[in-house]
Amino acid sequence: MTVRSAGILLYRRGGTAPLQVWIAHMGGPFWARKDAHAWSIPKGEFPEDEDALVAARREFSEEMGTPAPAAHYIPLGTFRQPSGKLITVFAAECDFQPARIVSNTFSLEWPKGSGIIRNYPEIDYAAWIEESEARIKLVRGQLPILDALLRHLQDPGADAPAEQTRKGEGLAD
Repeated sequence: MTVRSAGILLYRRGGTAPLQVWIAHMGGPFWARKDAHAWSIPKGEFPEDEDALVAARREFSEEMGTPAPAAHYIPLGTFRQPSGKLITVFAAECDFQPARIVSNTFSLEWPKGSGIIRNYPEIDYAAWIEESEARIKLVRGQLPILDALLRHLQDPGADAPAEQTRKGEGLAD
């Protein structure tokens, strides 16, 4: 069975300032000392019978610790990750400014084989990042999401493809 996730990509533009996107650094010991290709859009898994936008808003709230902003969300498409997971992404333009990020946590034995179970935040940091820098920070499998956003901004009336695939490297989706 295919694993499905839903996520939200917030963006903002301002005058002559470059396009910025809201992305998050993944938490836990594996990502602790990594920056390049260690960030993700806020997203999470959802069952097939749940509405993808409802799931994306819930997952955003869980990972950011604050509700997804009230905004007009547009579907960017569904993107197949190197792992085979499908991510359905919605985008919205807004100036999201949370007071702080408080992510939900996951349990992990660390160090591996130690028998010690620790809790780690799914997201340890999130920020507005210029689109060009986001291409370095995002996991490689999510780069087509940025491309879809740029296509939408260039031609807002164009329909998003049903599914987009990126072949290549990627440790996480």
